Amino acid sequence: MADHTTHAHEPLSVTLQMRARPVDRAAAVRRARWLNAATILWNAIEGVVAVSAGIAAGSVSLVGFGFDSAIEVSAALVLAWRLRQERHGGCMQASDARATRAIAVSFLLLGLYVGVESSRDLWSDARPDASSLGVVMAALSLAVMPMLARTKRALAPALGSAAAVADAKQTNLCALLSGVLLVGLGANAALGWWWADPLAGVGIAGLALLEGRRTWSAESLEDTCCA
Repeated sequence: MADHTTHAHEPLSVTLQMRARPVDRAAAVRRARWLNAATILWNAIEGVVAVSAGIAAGSVSLVGFGFDSAIEVSAALVLAWRLRQERHGGCMQASDARATRAIAVSFLLLGLYVGVESSRDLWSDARPDASSLGVVMAALSLAVMPMLARTKRALAPALGSAAAVADAKQTNLCALLSGVLLVGLGANAALGWWWADPLAGVGIAGLALLEGRRTWSAESLEDTCCA
């Protein structure tokens, strides 16, 4: 009787929230999987275009952006693995931590590579050609990536996943890199400022290294063990 009385006096909103939470989590997992698939498809295309255009123009920032797309695909694959662990139930903390660290390493590798290549191009006075294709691609990415990042980040609390947060940050970083790339490519194409391209690469490297450090030290979310 005491238990019945206790439940009778519980607010209806609390009871409904308790019942709805598993459903909400399952829906969040399904939506995250769809977003992850879209991320992989978009970045696979973006990466091939960026690297091809970058090699043709001799643009280190464009090639670096293409490699970032490849790394974002790898981060999305890591998150896909993390989401598959939901099927097993139980605590997700260990799986989430491994996935988050793997994404952090991808940031660090990108930052090191682009930083070295950009610095070398600045030092050697390498002059990339203008790339109209690169400008268009960077503009499209700048339009799409922020929306995708916000949608991913909004799902992270329901998933209780620091890896999902890291993946959203990777997508947001892609948006920032698109802006940096667009400025560098645009300045080179419109004004002939060849140094703007490798300088944009240095900016890309700095952002990637900073995000890698932050992601490596990220704490687990409160709901990680609530699968």
